Amino acid sequence: MAKKWISMSKVEGEASRQAHADIPDGSYERELGKEGFFGPASHMYHRRPPTAWTDFEGPLRPRAFDTNKLNGFGASPWQARPLMGNRSVQFRCWRMESSMDHLARNADGDELLFIHSGSGHLYCDYGHMPVRDGDYIVLPRGTMWRLESDQPMDMLLIEATNSSYMLPEKGLLGTHAIFDPAMLDTPAIDDAFKAQQCDDEWRVLVKRRDQISTITYPYNPLDAVGWHGDLMPVRINWRDIRPLMSHRYHLPPSAHTTFIANRFVVCTFVPRPFETDPGALKVPFFHNNDDYDEVIFYHAGEFFSRDNIHPGMITLHPCGFTHGPHPKALQNALKQSAPGTNEVAVMIDTRDALEVSADAETVEWAGYVDSWKPAPNK
Repeated sequence: MAKKWISMSKVEGEASRQAHADIPDGSYERELGKEGFFGPASHMYHRRPPTAWTDFEGPLRPRAFDTNKLNGFGASPWQARPLMGNRSVQFRCWRMESSMDHLARNADGDELLFIHSGSGHLYCDYGHMPVRDGDYIVLPRGTMWRLESDQPMDMLLIEATNSSYMLPEKGLLGTHAIFDPAMLDTPAIDDAFKAQQCDDEWRVLVKRRDQISTITYPYNPLDAVGWHGDLMPVRINWRDIRPLMSHRYHLPPSAHTTFIANRFVVCTFVPRPFETDPGALKVPFFHNNDDYDEVIFYHAGEFFSRDNIHPGMITLHPCGFTHGPHPKALQNALKQSAPGTNEVAVMIDTRDALEVSADAETVEWAGYVDSWKPAPNK
């Protein structure tokens, strides 16, 4: 049966007719939206900030975790520390202390590596490719791969369980907006790839249903001499992303979508100019993202809408409560002293509730929920 939203537009009381701009004096805007900013929405105008709570108890509280405090990483990506996940997506954090001495293969879903720090070389079925901090690397399900590095590399691993990574539709913007598909780099069968082919014994550690099988070969199975097709690993660095901007309107996070998969999306926040229209919001708007859990991994820079957050931290905002800028950032809602942002962050919005791992709970900052409390009167 065909479905249609119950949709009509109405303005009631003291309200702006344009979302995120020309907000009535002395009020605070809150968006109630469906489908993670892709569906219908309404905007409420409140006399007080919607996050000015004095207490917050229960499982919906916003949470923050500092991955810099994790230790005890293993030598394989399958020993990475689990952070959170559900049936559609798994997040893991891995510090690779030295080059991998085996190959990995994920039989559960596509793997997305985000390189938080370090640099090195990826070797996989398709060839060789150098990698560095800020790279996204999409590894199709079943790809054999390994990383070489001369220094430790910190990574966020995002598995699209039983699913595939795809690019978002860009609509009126055209296919070349945000980043041109020509910017996607692919592995090459180059001299470095050929040089690593040998008759030494190699192991392949295959993950299926979160169990590991080991397949041993009397040679390096990365021995391709060529290939053709339209399925392959790809790489894009955040530095190659050209964010959408509007000088008169604060765009929602959905405008910064980088990859999509079944029941979750991956967005990238990169430096951009602030809005210049006097009536336009210059900070994220308060919102109820009531269909998605929101996870943000903070990679680099200063996070202008958050207090006491530094690179390597992760925040989790479960769906079902209002969130938005901290009180300090709210003071700059309509005027910013700097010309633009300088933050880089990875956001993952998941359609299904996320379960937090015991490992993540060991590095949780319990005071995060209190960072929205208004400053005490002096």
